[in-house]
Amino acid sequence: MTPPLELPADDRVLSPHTGYTRAHWEAAADGLLHAAWQWATPGRALLDLPGRPSVSGVRSDGLEGYARTFLAAAFRVAGAAGKDPHDWLGRYADGLAAGTRTPGRDDTESWPLIQDHTVFGQPMVESASVAIGLRLTRPWLWDRLDSGVRDRTEEWLRGALRHTPAPNNWYLFPYSVAAFLESVGRGDAETARAKQRARELLEGWYQGQGWYTDGDGRAFDHYNGWALHLYPVLDGHLSGDSELSAHYGARLREHLESFSLLFGGDGAPIYFGRSLTYRFAAGSAVALGAVTGHTPLAPGTSRRLVSGALRYFLDRGATGSDGLLSLGWHGPHRATLQRYSGPASPYWASKAFVSLLAPDGHPLWTATEENAPSEGPDRVRALPAPGLLVQSTRADGIVRLHNHGSDHIRPHEGESGVRDDPLYSRHAYSTVTGPTSEENTADNHLAVVVSGVRSDRRAIRPLGAGEGDGWGWAASWHRPVFPSGAPMVPGMRVESLTVARGRYELRVHRVLGAPAATGLEQTGWATGPDDTGTGTGGQVQSELHGLYGWQARDEVRAPQGTAFTRWALVPRLTAVAEGTALLVCLATLTAQPGAAPLADAVSGVRVDEESGTVEVSWAGDGASTRIAFEPLTVDHG
Repeated sequence: MTPPLELPADDRVLSPHTGYTRAHWEAAADGLLHAAWQWATPGRALLDLPGRPSVSGVRSDGLEGYARTFLAAAFRVAGAAGKDPHDWLGRYADGLAAGTRTPGRDDTESWPLIQDHTVFGQPMVESASVAIGLRLTRPWLWDRLDSGVRDRTEEWLRGALRHTPAPNNWYLFPYSVAAFLESVGRGDAETARAKQRARELLEGWYQGQGWYTDGDGRAFDHYNGWALHLYPVLDGHLSGDSELSAHYGARLREHLESFSLLFGGDGAPIYFGRSLTYRFAAGSAVALGAVTGHTPLAPGTSRRLVSGALRYFLDRGATGSDGLLSLGWHGPHRATLQRYSGPASPYWASKAFVSLLAPDGHPLWTATEENAPSEGPDRVRALPAPGLLVQSTRADGIVRLHNHGSDHIRPHEGESGVRDDPLYSRHAYSTVTGPTSEENTADNHLAVVVSGVRSDRRAIRPLGAGEGDGWGWAASWHRPVFPSGAPMVPGMRVESLTVARGRYELRVHRVLGAPAATGLEQTGWATGPDDTGTGTGGQVQSELHGLYGWQARDEVRAPQGTAFTRWALVPRLTAVAEGTALLVCLATLTAQPGAAPLADAVSGVRVDEESGTVEVSWAGDGASTRIAFEPLTVDHG
């Protein structure tokens, strides 16, 4: 067994929030690499980490182990100007020679061939990590390889240029391969086409405010930072192409203006979207912004965010007794995973070590840590481009993301032809809670109940978003989809709007076209006995209070829990309606000690169902919020 990571003593003068310095990052990289290399094949071509294989199979998983750890080693050695006290690059050079000797052969060392994404295409993903690792370490690895190994490596990598990627961020994998080949004088028309195609797609996927969709649908998630921004900005930085850097760097800078809000006061990234087992890779875009200068953040703020995320996971058991990153969030957690997740998948967390490209003496490491954005005043940020609303509260450091624009429906899929995805379909996510599982009652969800069947929320159609001084809103609509083959109800739709103010969430729904005796259910945040400690010492609590239209309240159990707690309770409001119904409630998620009861937050509610308007008067400061659905308007004052 490899002992847990051995890190230097905390430096609370330079890093008063996390205690982490550049030395901690180097030690973390070395520790993760030492643990993973215990599982290398004799020829060092594959790292066959223990655990459940992915759908791509054991050989592909072994390549994944090699490629993803190579990223960490490459950032570690390149950032140290070639110093390699553990001879990481010697190991990867050996593995490269063995893996490319007879690709596709069923033996101990040979790498799988790169094929179309529909034919166990995972090796294409790993080709990008191999290419970037070779590019970063060229003087100490590539340039010292035998010419035959270089030729074999090029031939294997070109499989990424000659096969079809998945229709999303995967197009940046052949892009990265092509960029490497061009950097070592092996570019041609094939590499040029791969780069041009990826750039064309990026232009179509860019929606503004620094946010890309992950493909032609409306999937906005962490892939923005650790893929869609990372690959082109890193290419511009390594190539010295000022025009390329300026184009993609400006988008990264704008992305970080909002994305930097999505880290809690305890360092946690927002729990939202797929591939969350990559954990602290969520900080890679922040780190790259600091390395390249394409960031609106002060160096001390950037280090607070990336070191906060790294420490958050290391302190909560992301590595087990064997020193390996587990498949999950804190520790192992099945619901966090996708079918493509294998034992080495968590090592895409290696992308966070792009921070080490900032050498000793760089402001990222020499500036004193500053507060994270979530540690400042209470904030609400509306993002109309992705249809998201960000809400943070200083008293407990919790960040909440209200989702009115991101789903996981691909353009060729019908809404009823896909399963509900808890990582996208819920109305709200946070840094201290996770969604309940598919088998349990859905948290943060408006369900329409017809003939005893509860509806799902699949395709999310944004209606708008905006913000004012200390408040903001976002709205969307969806067609209720019923699982188990139950038909959609013709003419029925749900319009939903969230207003965030302080720790409060005003949730308003207008249900149109409901059949007689239609049941309606609104759930709140899922919390449980393990939801403790956000830096304030308070217990995480969820409340849900009906203001209009709701007829009863209860709690339902989620025995499978979430990524944060073994089991959970979910508050629920219920009602019965027909035709058009307006429903208003107030929700909160807080760890603030002594927080006032939710019912005391509002002094009055007026609803005109005929005109579709809602006016809520807030207690304390006398402010009011007025919402109209036709046309959609939100006023606060």
